[in-house]
Amino acid sequence: MTYIYLALAIMAEVAATSALKASEEFTRLIPSLVVIVGYVLSFYWMTLVLRTMPIGITYAIWSGVGIVLIAIVGRIFYQQTPDLPAMIGMALIITGVVVIHLFSKTTVNMN
Repeated sequence: MTYIYLALAIMAEVAATSALKASEEFTRLIPSLVVIVGYVLSFYWMTLVLRTMPIGITYAIWSGVGIVLIAIVGRIFYQQTPDLPAMIGMALIITGVVVIHLFSKTTVNMN
């Protein structure tokens, strides 16, 4: 269940962050509510992840995957195209998440 909760936390954070721009500085009700509910759900699901996964690993995966997904959302919905250095940086983030999953023994702690 740890990875399901983590995936839910990431999806909620991506929805909330995406709605942040659409909220137009919290002047639009529906996007503003999506921001608030999305972040609350994201942090709640992260607390469930922290039962079995160290906080540093949880945050690295949550933020790393979130960064990449937000860049994709920005490209699709807001026509914000990352330049080459930004894409290289995001590739390095993805590489870091993969390294954590493949080689770290601290990814899931069942204690």
